[in-house]
Formats: sequence, structure tokens, C-alpha cells
Amino acid sequence: MDTSLTPWQPAARDDVLAAFLGARKQTTIMAYRQDVTDFAAFLRMDEKDAVERFLASGAGNANLIALNYRANMQERGLQATTINRRLATLRSLTKFARMAGWITWGLEVQGLKTREYKDTSGPGKYHYRKMLAEVDGKATVKSVRDKAILCLLHDIGLRRGELCALDVADVDIEKGTVNVLGKGCDEKQRLTLPRPTLDALKAWLDVRGVVNGPLFTNCDHAKQGSGRLSSTAVYKLVRDLGRKVGVETRPHGLRHLAVTEAVKAAQRAGMGIEEVLDFSRHADLKTLMIYVDRERDTQGKIASMIA
Repeated sequence: MDTSLTPWQPAARDDVLAAFLGARKQTTIMAYRQDVTDFAAFLRMDEKDAVERFLASGAGNANLIALNYRANMQERGLQATTINRRLATLRSLTKFARMAGWITWGLEVQGLKTREYKDTSGPGKYHYRKMLAEVDGKATVKSVRDKAILCLLHDIGLRRGELCALDVADVDIEKGTVNVLGKGCDEKQRLTLPRPTLDALKAWLDVRGVVNGPLFTNCDHAKQGSGRLSSTAVYKLVRDLGRKVGVETRPHGLRHLAVTEAVKAAQRAGMGIEEVLDFSRHADLKTLMIYVDRERDTQGKIASMIA
């Protein structure tokens, strides 16, 4: 496979990656950056050069690169959803370059077949409480930060990207609220924080300070000044805490748990699905209904009736 650079239009000699990321939401930029960084590591190049080589290689070679990249991710044991998201980023990149007139072809490599929401229960309340106990009451800066992160992911069901994009200015301790830029939204939504979450966040701000900037930063002294805590760092944080207490989980697993518990609480309180949707902030009611159906376990009930 020949992946060497070939001549292309002078306009493409600008920073294509910067143009691609320009005018996008912070959460989208963070997600695309993470995907491009992984792709660049696969090509053993820096991000800008990797993007240029990929786009300059032509339709046939670019698709071969993408196919090899997909195989590489499978060999690394990445989840199908992660593989598909990273391939989607490459497709978005090529679509942008084609619209800009820099290339004339599109990426045809598709993602893997996947069955979404196979498990909507998350790690379970027992293991979540054990994870929380791992950081609760400890005096280290990292433990105070990590507790606030766990509470936001679980108690109000934040997505990982939403959490990483938070700034200090988004938090109002006096009103007990946080402004979140939700998935697919152009404006931030004000969410009310329950008392335990508010206390954990206040404890973190007491340690961090209230100078504006990213709400969550790196606590590694070797990386101080690196700025906003990355999405990858949050993933590893939750994964490692889960493994400490004997469960495999991830940040979105805590959101799964939160929505599952919200469905149960709403049923006990006689609330309707609309109230749960207000909590989960799903764009499509069909997605939330997956949680409701799993909790009702209609299949299991009917199976018991006919067995």
C-alpha cells in the first residue's frame, strides 16, 4: 500500500485539521481531537501530517489506510462503538475536504455492525457506592476531584464530553446549578444539583480555587499546566476505580446506571416517562424507552407466564 504524499491543491497546504475543527463546539472538538490523535499514532506521525498524508493519498489508498486502521483497532480490542466513532470522524474529515474543493472523493469504509444499549444497567448501585468509597473522605487533591467527577457522572447523568467541557463559570454554588452544553445542543442547559453532588463540587472548588478556566484539570504534577482534563483521562479514572472494586465499567456506564435508577424512582413516585426524559436529556424518546423496557422486563414476565 502506497501512502506517500501526492500533489494536491495549494489551498490544502493550509492547516486542514485546524480548518476542520474551526467553528465547532468545544465538546465536538475534544471528541474529534481524540480520534485524530489515535489515527495519527497509528500512522506514527503528528496529527497535522497524518491528516495531510491521508487526504493526499488518493481515494484508493485512503480507503486502504482506513481499512487497515479499522483492523488495527479491532486487534487492540476496542469496542465497536469506539471503532465506528473514529471511522465516522475520518468520514467527516474527508467530507469537509471534499466540500472545500481539496479532494474529489469520499471515504467508503463503514463501521462494524453493533447492537446498541446491550446493557443499560451500568455497574449497579452496589459497585458504584464502592467506587465512591474509594475516593470519599480522602484528603488528596485527586480524591476530592475524582469524587466530584463521579457525582456529576452519576447523580445528574452527565456524558463524559459534557463533563470535560465544563468551566468554573458554569457552576453556581449559591443557586446549586451547573450549566451544561448537552449533546447536539447549541445552548447550555441549567441543571439543578442534588445536595450530595453540590457538596462534592464545592469541596473541589475549595481545593481548586474559583479562578475561571476548566472546571476539572490534571492533578499529575508532571502534567500541571496541561489544562482541561481530557476525555481519555476521565475514561481511565472511572475504568480504574471500577476495577479496584471488581467491576468493568466506564463513564457512560454511570450514566446508564443513573437513567436506570431514574426510571425506577419515577415508577415508585408515580411519575411519567416525560419526567424521566427531562432528567436523561435524550433527544429521542425511543432511546429512553429502551431503559424503561429493560426495567419492566416484559419478555421475562411473559416467559414466566408460559413456562
